[in-house]
Amino acid sequence: MQGIRRVTSHLIPLLQRDVDTDQIIPARFLKVTDKLGLGQHLFEDWRYLADGTPNPGFALNQDQADGAQILLAGDNFGCGSSREHAAWALLGWGVRAVISTSFADIFRTNAVKNGLLPVEVDQATFSALREFVSANPQAEVTIDLETQRVSFGSGRTTQFTIDAFSRRCLVEGVDQLGYLLSKEDEIQAYEAGLDAC
Repeated sequence: MQGIRRVTSHLIPLLQRDVDTDQIIPARFLKVTDKLGLGQHLFEDWRYLADGTPNPGFALNQDQADGAQILLAGDNFGCGSSREHAAWALLGWGVRAVISTSFADIFRTNAVKNGLLPVEVDQATFSALREFVSANPQAEVTIDLETQRVSFGSGRTTQFTIDAFSRRCLVEGVDQLGYLLSKEDEIQAYEAGLDAC
C-alpha cells in the first residue's frame, strides 16, 4: 500500500448525500478477489448510460476529473453494505482522498486499511470547498496528513482529525497486519522474556 503524507489535486465534486457502497461499486462486480480492474467500474451505473456510452452529466466524466485525486463528497459517504471493494474501486480509479462532512464507519475503516484517506470537515468548510470548486474547477486543494490540514484558495486552511494509529499506518503505507509484522523483533523479544520466567 502506498503511503500518504500530502495530496495536492483539483477536486471532483460529487455532492449527493448518502452515496452508498452499491453506488460506488455495484454488487455485480464483487465476485472478484483481486483489486485490479475495479477502478474501471467505479460508479458504473452513474458513469454510463443504458447504451454503455459515458453519461456526460456525471462528475467523473467531466474534464475537471482528469487526473484528480480528491473527491469532494456529500454527507454520509460510503453508507450501505460493508464491501471493502468500494475503497478498492476508488483507489483503482486514482482517488487518494475523500473529503466529506461524514462517513459511514465501516467505509472509513475500510478506506484507512487500504490507503484511502477519509477527511471529515465541518459544514462551513464543506460549503466553502463547494463554492471554491464551482468557481475554480482546476484550482488545487492540499491535504497534509502530517499536520492534519486542508488548504485551499488564498491561504484558507482548516484542521481535520484522524486517530493517531490510522494516521501512522497511512503515512507509513501499512495496514494493521503490516504494522504488527514490523514489530516482529519486539514481539519475539517479549515472548522470549516470558519463556525465561
